[in-house]
Amino acid sequence: MENSRLAFLFTGLILPLLVASVGINYGQIANNLPSPEHVVPLVKAIGATRVKLYDADPKVLKAFANTGVEFIVGLGNEYLSKMTDPANAQAWVKSNVQCYLPATKIVSIAVGNEVLTFNDTSLSGCLLPAMQSVHTALVNLKLDSQVTVTTAHSVAILQSSYPPSTGAFRQDLKGCIAPILDFLSKTCSPFLINAYPFFAYKANPKQVSLDFVLFQPNAGIVDPRTNLHYDNMLFAQIDAVYAALASLGYKKLPVQISETGWPSKGDEDEIGASPENAKKYNGNLLKLISQKKGTPARPNSDLNIFVFAMFNENMKPGPTSERNYGLFKPDGTPAYGLGFSGIAVSSGNSSSTGSPSPSSTGTNGPSIYLSPPANSSSGYLAISSSTYFLYTFTGKVCLEHVGNVGHGVNFSGSVLRGRDNIM
Repeated sequence: MENSRLAFLFTGLILPLLVASVGINYGQIANNLPSPEHVVPLVKAIGATRVKLYDADPKVLKAFANTGVEFIVGLGNEYLSKMTDPANAQAWVKSNVQCYLPATKIVSIAVGNEVLTFNDTSLSGCLLPAMQSVHTALVNLKLDSQVTVTTAHSVAILQSSYPPSTGAFRQDLKGCIAPILDFLSKTCSPFLINAYPFFAYKANPKQVSLDFVLFQPNAGIVDPRTNLHYDNMLFAQIDAVYAALASLGYKKLPVQISETGWPSKGDEDEIGASPENAKKYNGNLLKLISQKKGTPARPNSDLNIFVFAMFNENMKPGPTSERNYGLFKPDGTPAYGLGFSGIAVSSGNSSSTGSPSPSSTGTNGPSIYLSPPANSSSGYLAISSSTYFLYTFTGKVCLEHVGNVGHGVNFSGSVLRGRDNIM
């Protein structure tokens, strides 16, 4: 993309964006992505006000200075051991967070990703000490009032998730989770969870309702304990997390969905991976977020969700779906329409200065117009290098994202084991 630019073009009356506030994951495992400066208008085009990184890329953080976009920066699993040393943690915070404030609005640091479900005791043993060291560094630098410290988990940390009201953490992980929850509570930090209903449908398309996972009209399920009705899997997963937190005494801890999405392309055995389904999943999700609707168990709590992901990433390992979760292609054109009105993304040759020209209409590339807002009648109403978590309820089978080991648990507590070929 060195010789191209992304221009923000307006055609006629600009209608309000569908999304009031949404987060987006900005991964960069690719060799053909636009420069961060050219990503800024795309983030604004989808109405995103929050961005989550998997590192603290200086080019990205500089590009988004003075934009008002909030950032969660990442500290990778490979750094956890080093970060247990307070001196190392303080040096990292100084060079990766403090130096960009206040121009770039960094609001949180995600220390590690899905650490507890890697089944690596040496790694999981470093997680909380690393989080504590990073927080201490923020305190020392007088940044703790504006930057929180947290970590993202897979839904595989749950022992049970149906009915949602019986959600509970895995017994073997409670010793690690409890002190982390105490830390989050004392530092007023959110609990992050990654959830991918796509895997449920991919593994059992005959048993899992596609409409249920895509937020389409369906009969749904009823939690027999609370009598609450669920018409989509993601909300059931979120409420199961809330129930698990409440069972350990952390009912008021805020929950954020740090990753969720749907691939627009997959291998032959990746049933459900298509532009049409990705459009429905993400389009319906964005519509729900814009309506500020909570879950059945937490109707008054705003949904804090980060969609995965900004771009298709061509260098990610694993099946084809891994490289096709993006809302945008690397050239800045949308992977599929998501219902925004009056905005076009144009790809063309860059100017001699290399800077974007938001008002320019003289680009050489094609203009891509995102589809107009759709109504409910038009179809809008956890990643796979890992294994899966299987549970059953009322004749349905659901599969959730797991770190490295596949565990299946039905609501009676019996264990099913398997990998991609779980039956």
